[in-house]
Amino acid sequence: MRIPTEMVKPFSSALIPGMTGAALLALLLAMAFGCAPASDQGTTGSATGQDQGTAESSTAQDQGALGDGEPHQLKVIATVSPITSLAENIGGDRISLEGVVPEGTNSHTYEPTPSVALTLSDADLFIANGLFLEEPTIELAEANLPEGAVILTLADKAIAREEWVFDFSFPESEGHPNPHLWTAPLMAKKYAQLIHEQLVARDPQNQDYYDSNLEELEARLEELDRKIEEVVETIPAENRKLLTYHDSFPIFAQRYGFEIIGAIQPSDFSEPSAREVADLIEQVKESGVPAIFGSEVFPSPVLETIARESGAEYVDDLRDDDLPGGPQDPEHTYMGLMAANMTIMASALGGDAGPLEGFDTGLVFEGPSPAKYPQ
Repeated sequence: MRIPTEMVKPFSSALIPGMTGAALLALLLAMAFGCAPASDQGTTGSATGQDQGTAESSTAQDQGALGDGEPHQLKVIATVSPITSLAENIGGDRISLEGVVPEGTNSHTYEPTPSVALTLSDADLFIANGLFLEEPTIELAEANLPEGAVILTLADKAIAREEWVFDFSFPESEGHPNPHLWTAPLMAKKYAQLIHEQLVARDPQNQDYYDSNLEELEARLEELDRKIEEVVETIPAENRKLLTYHDSFPIFAQRYGFEIIGAIQPSDFSEPSAREVADLIEQVKESGVPAIFGSEVFPSPVLETIARESGAEYVDDLRDDDLPGGPQDPEHTYMGLMAANMTIMASALGGDAGPLEGFDTGLVFEGPSPAKYPQ
């Protein structure tokens, strides 16, 4: 934590009445020699930048122990809950994990509170999505993480610049691509591999544990991908179209053959104009799509109007970064999020979510999870 310079008062003999200048000098010298560290071994390494791919652990972290011989548990801070969930599945009970973006919050406009700076001040690893999603929180991390800590921005490393996707909510003219890569499970698998790489680099003593969890998580994500493909096959081809409140599913749509016919929320996160609403009503009518999708977190009177005027059903319980259930519930995971979204889409678009029945959305490791999700 940084202390503003205006809060630091100069030391003066006036603080100790009756002390002479010579006595004060002697006291200062005694304090200086008595409190000096025996060596510089406690100093951490230089902070790594946002684009650095590998972690540089401090000496204590490389040894996997603190000075008193007790194991050092990595402190990991993550932003949105799907990313927190992926880190939770890999790190299990071997890391101290905390999310900082409350569930049900607009992650694009979220402004971290001052308490987040304190949370970051002793973290070893900060994990964000990147691609301009959580800029205020990333800036806060850059200013408050200790030396030697790492900032990992997953989307920036998962795809190349030429793979960026632009759309209504994220127009190319503004230069900020759609950041919602995690809505496709195989992209979440890339995220998981990047997280695993950092955990192993900073905590090699627990590599076998992290390896095992990653292996199980990869298998589960691949299974989820296959089951979503099976569900999509049950949706009539002419119904595989999405109109959503927010452009959260472009990578999902590319993977599973959906057409994005529009989104309600403009790039400045305001409400669309009357002209834009009229155009969307016509698009829905022309497409014949049976349902349009809103967010459980952000009710949209505009979508209700479009549904009413076009004759489509309005389904308002899709999620993109708000996990279903609550912390410790078996469905409160990334897998639970995507299984729930696919079930909702299939039901509304004339498909059958049967292939997802019995899919295990729970954590990949045994025992209680210490992860903290802000609500």
